Amino acid sequence: MAPPAANLRVLIIADDPLVRAGLATLLADHPNLTVIGRVAAEVDLPAQLDVYYPHVIIFDLGWDPHLAPTSARLGSGSVIARTSLESLAELRETGLPTVALLPDESYTAEAWTAGARGLLLRNADTEKLQAALLAISQGLVALDPALTAAALPSPETEPPRLAEALTPRELEVLQLLAEGLTNKAIARRLDISDHTVKFHVNAILSKLGAQSRTDAVVRATRLGLILL
Repeated sequence: MAPPAANLRVLIIADDPLVRAGLATLLADHPNLTVIGRVAAEVDLPAQLDVYYPHVIIFDLGWDPHLAPTSARLGSGSVIARTSLESLAELRETGLPTVALLPDESYTAEAWTAGARGLLLRNADTEKLQAALLAISQGLVALDPALTAAALPSPETEPPRLAEALTPRELEVLQLLAEGLTNKAIARRLDISDHTVKFHVNAILSKLGAQSRTDAVVRATRLGLILL
């Protein structure tokens, strides 16, 4: 069930402390939005959700999500590199609506696949930020008009060809891929095994001629099989 539109609890995630402070200031004057926490992406994000209990999240990906590594500790105590997009994907299975702030349109498909349901550029104004958070809290998608060309097919562009029609089950799996779910989450949603999901994903990639899950979502969108 969607949270009430009034008094939404907002968690801000950004590696830059100045960005965290700036976003909190931009959201402070809205009567239905309450910033209840500001954290860096490098922390244990699932653990932070247990601390703050947000309704929605705003996640700043930084100037380059691929080149701004954070760190995550493994059980052995070793440290591995992690990008902002991977940190965003870490929140995907929580189901919490998230607005991602992108450095440019080239990250649109990746941020969508990572689980964001609101996509704005980092220079979005106050009204766009506030409206996007309210929209995703009610189960809607918030997409900056400047990102439409990167997310949706261009009428002048010939869509990719489908080698073979997808089965009804493959279409179900494809839609869940577009929603950013992992194989395990898809298996739980459809009450099938992880192995079966992997089989369907491989079939989808083959039929769409896609090289990755993100590529499959983009190609399927251009074919009209799904709508972001």
